[in-house]
Amino acid sequence: MTADMLEIRVLGDFQLLSEGAPVGFPPSKKTKALLAFLAVTGKPHQRERLCEMFWDIPDDPKASLRWSLSKIRQLLPEEAADMLQADRSVVQMQPGRRLDLERLGPLERSALANRSTEELEATYALMAGPFLADVSLPRCPDFEAWRTALCDQLEIGRLNLLRELVSRLEGEPARALRYAHAMASALPGNEEIGRQVERLNRSALAQAAATPCADVPPVPAPVTRPARDLAHQEVRFCRGAGGVRIAYAIAGRGKPVLRAAHWMSHLQYDWESPVWRHWMHALSERNQLVRYDERCNGLSDCEAEDLSFDAMVEDLECVVEAAGLERFTLLGISQSCAISVAYATRHPERISGLVLYGGYVKGWRKRGNPREVAMREALATLMREGWGQNNARFRQLFTSMFIQDATEEHIAALDALQSRTISPDNAWRLQNSFGDIDVSDLLAQVKVPTLVLHARDDAVAPVSSGRTFAAEIANARFIELDSGNHILTENEPAFGQFVRHFRAFVDATS
Repeated sequence: MTADMLEIRVLGDFQLLSEGAPVGFPPSKKTKALLAFLAVTGKPHQRERLCEMFWDIPDDPKASLRWSLSKIRQLLPEEAADMLQADRSVVQMQPGRRLDLERLGPLERSALANRSTEELEATYALMAGPFLADVSLPRCPDFEAWRTALCDQLEIGRLNLLRELVSRLEGEPARALRYAHAMASALPGNEEIGRQVERLNRSALAQAAATPCADVPPVPAPVTRPARDLAHQEVRFCRGAGGVRIAYAIAGRGKPVLRAAHWMSHLQYDWESPVWRHWMHALSERNQLVRYDERCNGLSDCEAEDLSFDAMVEDLECVVEAAGLERFTLLGISQSCAISVAYATRHPERISGLVLYGGYVKGWRKRGNPREVAMREALATLMREGWGQNNARFRQLFTSMFIQDATEEHIAALDALQSRTISPDNAWRLQNSFGDIDVSDLLAQVKVPTLVLHARDDAVAPVSSGRTFAAEIANARFIELDSGNHILTENEPAFGQFVRHFRAFVDATS
């Protein structure tokens, strides 16, 4: 391995990577913090000053520093050993371009104006989260003051970057919305940004409505791959609320995981779809995966009068009984997070762990934002006219909400999901019912281990919704993923992070 294959990431969770694979840190938090401090500052530090910053007198600071430096040396490959230099009085690390922070470039507004849009987007992609998000030493005030100051400085730079991108991309509203929503999440309650998001939403909707499908060549059919796992999937049926037939499926072996239903699912096609197939493989590779099609979706009955929240919870209860699940991990995605919360409060004895991804405590109507309500109601008209049709602008708008950097394959796959899973009228009926969801009063009643994950720039469910779940559910753990996608794609790093955290949680709680 060459020294160039070593990478240090301080934007988001602190990581040391060797040839792209994470290197495990020693259990000492202070050693980890010391490495981060030396790597970011890149300048000589007196040993005495480092001792004062990280260790109290009773800890034998000099011996503790020597031990930590020895552990840091063990982490570095032989080819990069000269990065850390230390003598009897001074310690210095020179990571150079191996440090992600060094690749950001200047973030002042005047400097950003001279950089290309593509370069700015690449810079934004590097900013995976707050500076040293998982490194905190409350009992080391000097280190904390340094970390907090840099965190604030980078957040100001990130906002400068977002403002520049939104300004440049005004003529491409569907593309600009990702960055506008990120600004709105960072500055909640800012009326100017709220108006800007509203203008971009209107422009994107107008473009989608105004462009006839004949003007743009049709998107190629999605590439389908052999769905070998279908041979190991067993599809069954049960009766949910009001006698509606609910289709459910069981695949894989291991500790049971039940994925609560969300809209646009199809028990069979999901194994082929580029939108969902990687989820199917990851969730069933080590576990028994039980999932079901929501009423009016996929293989479940397409006609159902009752689309109420209580009916959805009752459908979940029926699947649990029909599948014979005694104790399991419950996974909620998007609107099924609220349904999963309701089930967990009713049947805590069944739940070994609760995982919530990309959900919201209150639906779009209950959140009470008049701009969002207007946008959703405008979208209803477009859904009835463009759902499952060859309307390129509708595809672009709809896809960008769920997968912001969608490929041609993703766009085609979401087209296929629309036509295969649900009718236009039922699609809007469900979206309309989701607007009235509100489980605020239930969160304090959740008594099971809970893991909440949310994409930082999710345009469907704001990251603040995920934080609310985690804040109001006792002892819940929150993981913010570096993504703008409501549906995580196969090759983005955030999906790998989701899988690792999910598997570790299942193993720890089952």
